Amino acid sequence: MAKETVVTKEGLLKLEQELEELKTIKRKEVAEKIKVARGFGDLSENSEYDEAKNEQAIVEGRIAELEAQLKNVRVLDESELGTENVHIGSVVTVRFKGKKTDVTYEIVGSTEANPLGGRISDESPIGKGLLGHAVGDTIEVETPGGEITLTIKKIDK
Repeated sequence: MAKETVVTKEGLLKLEQELEELKTIKRKEVAEKIKVARGFGDLSENSEYDEAKNEQAIVEGRIAELEAQLKNVRVLDESELGTENVHIGSVVTVRFKGKKTDVTYEIVGSTEANPLGGRISDESPIGKGLLGHAVGDTIEVETPGGEITLTIKKIDK
């Protein structure tokens, strides 16, 4: 069974727009590159042709990936989200042990993650560690950089 992709309404729109752009614009661009490269002669020694075919494979692979995600997508209903525990869609303020300032993260599905923008995946070590916990909970999370301890200060929608 395929993995369920959890997204916000905004995330769903972005996935659909990317798929539409790939199907309507990128496919045509790549097909044109292949057509031009074929005009350069012998395909066995034609690096432009090889490059265009590789780009075509990447585009088609991404289209297939997006179509699979969209078949198994679940859009978060923000009206059902509470602030008692951390879940996908929560905006969580935490304080790392030994730090004096708080950090705020939005827990999102993996397709919408942007760690530099404060949106972390529910599959990331910190995101996974926060799920199900409540305000005041102190948790320890194993990250690639070692174990960290953090305390949940606030949970919002």
